[in-house]
Amino acid sequence: MASNILQLPFRRSHPVSLSEAITQYISSKYDQRPDMFAEDLMIIDRLRSEAVNVQEPHFSGISRLVTYAAQLKWMGGKFPIDVGVDFSWYPAFGFNASRPVSQNNLRFELANVLFNLAALYSQLAYATNRTTADGLKQACNYLCSAAGVLSHLRTDIIPDLRTSPPEDMDEMTLQSLELLLLGQGQECFWQKAVKDGLKDASIAKLAAKVSDFYGDAGDLAVKSNAISTDWIHHMTAKHHHFAAAAQFRQALDCLEKRKYGEEVARLRDCLLCVNEGLKEQRWINRTVLGDLTGLKSRVGEDLKRAEKDNDIIYINPVPPKSELKAIERASMVLAKAPSQVTDAISMLGDNGPLGQPLFSKLVPYAVHIAASIYTDRRDRLVNDTLIGELESMTDKLRDLLSSLNLPGSLQALEKPLGLPPTLVSHAEEMRQQDGLNRLHRSIDDTARVKGNDLAVYNEGVELLAAEKDEDLAARHKYGTDRWTRATSESAAPKLYKSLTEIDDYFTSAQGSDDLVQRKLRDSRSVFIVLTGTNRDLEAFVPSSRRVVIPPEVEREANRLRGCLSEVTRMENRRKRRIQTLKEKARADDIHPALLAQTARLEREFPMQTIQASQFEDLFEEQLKLYDSDREVLAQERREQDHLSDQVREANRAFTGSHKGDASTKEREAALQDLENGYLKYKEIISNLDVGRKFYNDLAKIVARFRDDAKAFVHQRRMEASQLEAYVFFPITKPTHYPEIADIKFSRTRDIFNATAMASLHISQPHLRQQPQESPRTHHSPSAYSAAPPAQAPSQPSPPVHTARPAETAPPLTAPQPVRAPVAPPPVSMPSMPGGMPGMWAPEMGIRFGSAAAPPNAIPSTGARSAQSQPTRAPQPGTWDPSQGLRFS
Repeated sequence: MASNILQLPFRRSHPVSLSEAITQYISSKYDQRPDMFAEDLMIIDRLRSEAVNVQEPHFSGISRLVTYAAQLKWMGGKFPIDVGVDFSWYPAFGFNASRPVSQNNLRFELANVLFNLAALYSQLAYATNRTTADGLKQACNYLCSAAGVLSHLRTDIIPDLRTSPPEDMDEMTLQSLELLLLGQGQECFWQKAVKDGLKDASIAKLAAKVSDFYGDAGDLAVKSNAISTDWIHHMTAKHHHFAAAAQFRQALDCLEKRKYGEEVARLRDCLLCVNEGLKEQRWINRTVLGDLTGLKSRVGEDLKRAEKDNDIIYINPVPPKSELKAIERASMVLAKAPSQVTDAISMLGDNGPLGQPLFSKLVPYAVHIAASIYTDRRDRLVNDTLIGELESMTDKLRDLLSSLNLPGSLQALEKPLGLPPTLVSHAEEMRQQDGLNRLHRSIDDTARVKGNDLAVYNEGVELLAAEKDEDLAARHKYGTDRWTRATSESAAPKLYKSLTEIDDYFTSAQGSDDLVQRKLRDSRSVFIVLTGTNRDLEAFVPSSRRVVIPPEVEREANRLRGCLSEVTRMENRRKRRIQTLKEKARADDIHPALLAQTARLEREFPMQTIQASQFEDLFEEQLKLYDSDREVLAQERREQDHLSDQVREANRAFTGSHKGDASTKEREAALQDLENGYLKYKEIISNLDVGRKFYNDLAKIVARFRDDAKAFVHQRRMEASQLEAYVFFPITKPTHYPEIADIKFSRTRDIFNATAMASLHISQPHLRQQPQESPRTHHSPSAYSAAPPAQAPSQPSPPVHTARPAETAPPLTAPQPVRAPVAPPPVSMPSMPGGMPGMWAPEMGIRFGSAAAPPNAIPSTGARSAQSQPTRAPQPGTWDPSQGLRFS
């Protein structure tokens, strides 16, 4: 049934399994199992099936399309745009509507679903009863929604497609269709205004805007490669129709206002517009044509009446068209997409009208990366900035005490006999840890890990060196003109850069290892004493003879002892603070904040893939948790500076109070050596822990280097094999090397073809006029010496060995020619007509099987055994396998 409006056709699609691609992607990219989302996977396939099957104008299709579109928008933040599914959709317009367009693109799928939603709205408007005021109002709303969906598609979806849009979804096509829908909606409102009996001036304004919509839509449709000419003619006719309708209604308004001259002018222009519209009558439907002819008839009658009345009665001047005031426009339509389209994400939820968001518990891969980035930054802040600075300050404090010969000088004075309690506790700690043996075991363990790293690294280095030697040997053998591939260093610059970097790692680490070994050698004697018995300690520390301490010296000693006690308290406080910092870092879990931020980003930017860089503000906010620790660190620095000054001053006074007393010097030196030895033991333990961690981390790097070297060498050797094949056989060398999986097959196929063609050279009269490039083979000079030029074959025919088949054998297949392993022995043969002795001639034909040779033909070596058998004449009817095959 013809109508005065157009409806958008649906786009069609093939069924595809979206769940399979999502399952594979989750398995490869996420730390979560796909079976956790089994229900969501089933739902997404069902939603797509329901959406693509909406091909009829029924109101229930709206919910199916908007629900699936909302889930696609939500999934755009969970999965990449190329999730791994080729979505195939048939265009709705254009000359290639029967050829589907396929793209691995979630936004392409969303664009097609939204286009179908716009088409559904337009078809619902088309199917609405527009003979009533309510029907016209409903149709207008549908058309405005359709235009709004196309506008949303054009401005929000297509720009993020990342690929060229289909032909019928380009800018011009979508804009033209949008304006067409708005024009049809405005037309419905114009019809309702006519039915409601509005003033002619108001109806004229509505009609003028309808004409503008159709005119603009037609102009854009001409620039589109998809919209058909029939639709363009329809838009053009409607543009002129409503331009005429606007002038007609304005003429009626002039008649009412007694502007008789202007009435005539507008009726004349109205008639011109109608005639312009009737020029499209060959391409427009009957309804539109009927509207135009009806309007023309009415205008013609009114124009005759107006001209007659004005000429006889009113005699008002008729202004030219250029002096007519332009009719004002009144637009009553707006391209407004439904909220289910523009705010789809906000409508997903527990009680949302569009259902639960699928894969909501799937953490995007970028969140895992962001968590790793934050963990790395937090650990650097805690370990390097906070703990590292505290330990560095403590080391500086110990260096200060060591440079002042403390606490050895004070212990020697306060306890001239026996061992100080601090020294005893240090020695007991080292004995419980089996100090010296522990150091040796740690060194051996580190050396073992280092040896494994070196072995793996050397394996990769040897592979690269062997490949480089092979490439150089081949380059020398074949020359650079034929061996044209890149050198080893040029082919894998990153791999060779890694080789150099890892070698630098080992060189730098070797210096650190040597330093630790030197520290151990220098302090070994002290370690032996500290890990020995208390008697060994007493023997190492000499006793002084002084027993009575003068009051002045005792006063300064107490003052210095107080400073050293404060140093000890500061060290213990820092140990507790370091432990607290480590526990604080372990308890610092950013995952909840990341998930909350991810949910917000998915709601606000549903089509944008989550990136780790989007969490920078969150990182800075989370790291503020350690601002108080930074303040404590600054306070510790100030307190240490003050305490260091006090220690220096107290030690200066203490040293001056007993200056000249050498009775305790030896004991001071021994006690200080033991104290320094204990500190050196702790330092070496820390160095070994760092070294062992370094080599453990390096193991991953060298293993990856070795694996990359294996893959590179394998690839290069396959390339070398292929290049050698091209050097051996004169065929065109490709501009690129095939994949590894194809190299072996390609080379084998080339060798087989060359062998087969070299072993089968049969000259036939009807093929001589087709020159072909023959393979490079070596022929005997005598093979061509006596042959006539016109009959010369490229090579003597090799003997064909045949066997007589059994009577019950199946039909023979054509035998495959095979190169003879050795040349046949020379045989005396009579001269052959048309060729030299022993050569094939066209008169001989091609014989397979045991058929008899033609007269004057010399049998081949393989066929001589069959000469004793009688020759059978060919018989009509069923073929006898014993007769062989004959071509002549």
